[in-house]
Order: sequence, then C-alpha cells, then structure tokens
Amino acid sequence: MGSLLIFPAVASAIDASDINEATITEKTADLPPGKPTEPAPDIVKLQILLDRAGASPGVIDGLPGENLTKAIAGFEAIQGLPADGKLDQEVMQRLADQVPVVQAYAITGDDVAGLVEMIPEDYAKQAQMSALGYTSVAERLAERFHMDENLLKKLNPTASFAAGETIAVAVAGEARHGSIGNIGNIEVHRKTGQVFAFGKDKSLLAVYPATIGSEETPSPTGTHKVKGVARMPVYVYNPKINFQQGNNKQILKLPGGPNNPVGTVWIDLTEPTYGIHGTPEPNLVGKTGSHGCVRLTNWDVEELSGMVKPGVVVTFMN
Repeated sequence: MGSLLIFPAVASAIDASDINEATITEKTADLPPGKPTEPAPDIVKLQILLDRAGASPGVIDGLPGENLTKAIAGFEAIQGLPADGKLDQEVMQRLADQVPVVQAYAITGDDVAGLVEMIPEDYAKQAQMSALGYTSVAERLAERFHMDENLLKKLNPTASFAAGETIAVAVAGEARHGSIGNIGNIEVHRKTGQVFAFGKDKSLLAVYPATIGSEETPSPTGTHKVKGVARMPVYVYNPKINFQQGNNKQILKLPGGPNNPVGTVWIDLTEPTYGIHGTPEPNLVGKTGSHGCVRLTNWDVEELSGMVKPGVVVTFMN
C-alpha cells in the first residue's frame, strides 16, 4: 500500500495501526451523551475488520458508541465466544488479517453520473421526482465503502471528488455467503437493536445493527416469514396506515433510490405493512426509532436480501 503515501497522514495511520485495546477502552469509557469526537484510527480499523468479519458496525466512522459494542458482541457470537461486547486479546487475534484496511480508489465517470441536486424533506415534493438518488459523489462512495461521509472527507480533505481523482477509502466487507437461499432463519432482537442471520445449519452468519420500531409505532411481535424482496422499491406513503409526514394527507408514491425512505431494498414480511429495509440516513441506524419496521444500512440490507428467499422465518425476540 505504498501508494497511500499520497494521501493524508491519517489514512496511512489507519492502515498501519494495530488495534490498541487500552486506547479503545479509554475512548469508549464515560463519554458524555451526544458529545462528538474526532475519528480515531484504531477504531476505524476495528470497525473495518468487524465489517469484513460479518459483524457490521453500521457506518464506519471511527467513533465509539453502542453500534461498535454491538458489533464486537456480534463477532464474539459468530466465533462462539461469550458475547460481552468487550475488546480483548482473543477478539483481536481472531479479527486480525493481512489485508490492508485503506486502499486507493480512482473515481470514475459512472461515479459522478446520475446525481440529484437535493432531496426535499416534504414527501409531496419527493413524489414529484423521477428518482431519489445520491446528491453527491461523496455520499455515493461513502455508502459503497460502508463509510460515514464525514470520515471519507476527513481522509481526503483536499479532494474535489471529481472523475479521474484518486482518493483513500476503506477496504470494507464484501457481500458474503454467495447465492440466495443460504439463510435458514432471522432473529430480530428488539432489546439490543440487532438482526441475526443464521444459516440452514444453524450457524450464525452475520449480525447487523438495526433500528427496530419505537414506543409510538412498535415493531411486530412473534414469528413471521419473508414474503419477497423488492430492490429500489417505490415507497407508497399512506398517512392512514403509516404515519403523518408534514401536512401530507394524501397517498403518495415516492420513486426508488438510495434516498428513498426505505432505502435500496425492502424485504417484505407476511405481517402486512412491515418489512426489513434500508435507509437514506445510515448514520442514524440503531440511534433513532423507526415507524415499526426494521431499518438497516443500505449495504447491510442488500447483503441480507441476497441470502434470503420467500418462506424464511423471521422471529422478533425480547
């Protein structure tokens, strides 16, 4: 990865750093609620390694928080270790690999094509658009590489994100486990805010942080099944069934796209109006309530949708 010498020092620091258990413990201890911190190279590296191992941290942002703890616990569960969410030598040894965590990426013409100027908050205005696409190259690439857009910009502070430009990005996990039908069952854990995907052999394949309902609009209970999968779905807003958005009292059809209210994928459940879906705001997954459904990052739900087929059992736990 010598080519990374052309990038800011922080990119090289991330790629060269070892995961420091003591440093991460110090950074995650007794943080005031909601207080922002600067991305830490060792946390960025830890999040990337967890992402590659099937224990999604949500957005890779270099920041401490519950999603990081949940990802560590998820990795421990995948490995058959006690799932306490604490980073220790056993976890670090099992996560370690020789693959760089930061790589060079040359922006292409396709990356800069098909952008939209903005996404209005009003659903009535969204319904008038042809697509709810990305609003910038940075947004598109941050999502492709599972990163927080702010972290991508901090790694590349002088970048204009134009075609032909070379930038530093995370070497995130690729969609795993091959063909459709590898999932035997899914568990949605409301208390911890996680989705567990099990193989047909009962092994734990992947764990994702999730936003699961709210007090006002709780998620379903009990056992349901996957009914089907829609990619780049049109979102039908019905205030009498869903919720009240602004002053909109009419049924509206919002076009597909990554900034659609349900993101890039809708996994339909046999419980009417409920599903597992993506989001236009991946940085909020696991941190705010949903309107009853199960919300994942777009890349996590895309991976999950590639492993399920109709009939897969989805159980809501806790």
